Amino acid sequence: MKNRNRLIGCSLLGILFLLSNPALAERITIGIGHQSMVTNTVAGGIVLERLGLIEKYLPTEGDYADAEYDIIFRDYDSGPPITNQMMAGNLEFGVMGDYPLIVNGANFQATGRHETRFIAVTGYNREGTGNGIVVPVASDVHSLEELVGKRISTPVGSAAWGMTLKALRDAGLDGQIAIVDQSPPVGVANIAGNRIDAHADFGPWSEVMEFRGTGRKIFDGSEAGVPTFHGIVVRKAFADRYPEVVEAVLQATLEAQQWIREDPVRAATQLSEWTGVAKEVLYLYLSEGGISTLDATIKPEWVEALQYDHALLQEERSIPDLDFDAWVDDSYIRRAYAASGLDYAADLERMVIPQAQNPDLSPAQIWFADEGIVEYESVADMVVAYRAADTEGREVYSTYVYDHHSGIKMFGKAAFLAETPDGEVAAFMKRDDSQTYIADNGGRMIALSASGDESLAMK
Repeated sequence: MKNRNRLIGCSLLGILFLLSNPALAERITIGIGHQSMVTNTVAGGIVLERLGLIEKYLPTEGDYADAEYDIIFRDYDSGPPITNQMMAGNLEFGVMGDYPLIVNGANFQATGRHETRFIAVTGYNREGTGNGIVVPVASDVHSLEELVGKRISTPVGSAAWGMTLKALRDAGLDGQIAIVDQSPPVGVANIAGNRIDAHADFGPWSEVMEFRGTGRKIFDGSEAGVPTFHGIVVRKAFADRYPEVVEAVLQATLEAQQWIREDPVRAATQLSEWTGVAKEVLYLYLSEGGISTLDATIKPEWVEALQYDHALLQEERSIPDLDFDAWVDDSYIRRAYAASGLDYAADLERMVIPQAQNPDLSPAQIWFADEGIVEYESVADMVVAYRAADTEGREVYSTYVYDHHSGIKMFGKAAFLAETPDGEVAAFMKRDDSQTYIADNGGRMIALSASGDESLAMK
């Protein structure tokens, strides 16, 4: 009997020891819901998975000396299913856009039992580019006003939906244009088939349509005056129990961002193979001066934008209240920065904002199949080089220019090019801007290929 009591006592001590040291002899599941087709999220999802970065940083000492890890990545085409899986306890982390982030935080807090924490950003555009409204390429619509009485499709509840609502209100068109709920793939297909008047979406779908030659942007998210970004949320219970694991995931995210920044051509090419998104589109986002800035810090501007988003969502979708002071938590990313030897304060203060004519960047680029990226001192020089390549039969993947007014990087073939009498060429996202430029400076509209100039000049 004494031996039996001794065994029972030892078993109880063992159980108490394990309960007080939860990581010991434990298998820790790290479930991450991400969106590989959304360019701003790739540093928090697909890059981590394919390069095996999280494994490099997971704790293996102290309380975690005997821990075993299961890392699970689940890919979605939008944020709401990620939140649903997190609420069901099937995912610990979610990578999603600004509006879905808000819904995630509010819905979790509303349960009164479980919460999430907004812990890092994966990519941003300060001015809101990435969101955009596109019409079929052959449409005669060039402005929001010309959509009155027509239909815009958009993923309702997304950042593009919020941009559309604000754009229509700012233009005094609220209620005059029907909004139809459509997912990105459906909207893109409908634009290609000329079955919808316009489609509003988040990155990179507007640029996908431009690159394919099926759509033309008539409104850029920067015109709405609200930033766009994507970030990471984590279930609070998981973060409280395994804070070192959360920091490891964020250290891996920082390395993923650096991997993209140090060689955007390599990153775009590799990501294209992983996701199916054209490498030319990905380069437009990830290159220097491109649409996405990869910065993990939680800037005050992001919190302000989220508060605006929340007010709009409460008005339009009646989502619950959200305690931002509790939900936003940058302590994990600060520790990840420190562990990686990086300066969080410096990155927090740094903000990338496109400048008109991009004075510090090459005004134009050509991505040659045989030579890679070649930069030119002027748009005119790029046009000359492109036409020479066309004549010689050299393969060109894509061309890139900056909008003369906003400094937004865009495809050369999607731009309206205005040539002055002295041979200078300026690129514009919108036809009306190019026509105004010509009225002020003289000249004509031209195309990248010489054969297209005559038809453009006649428009």
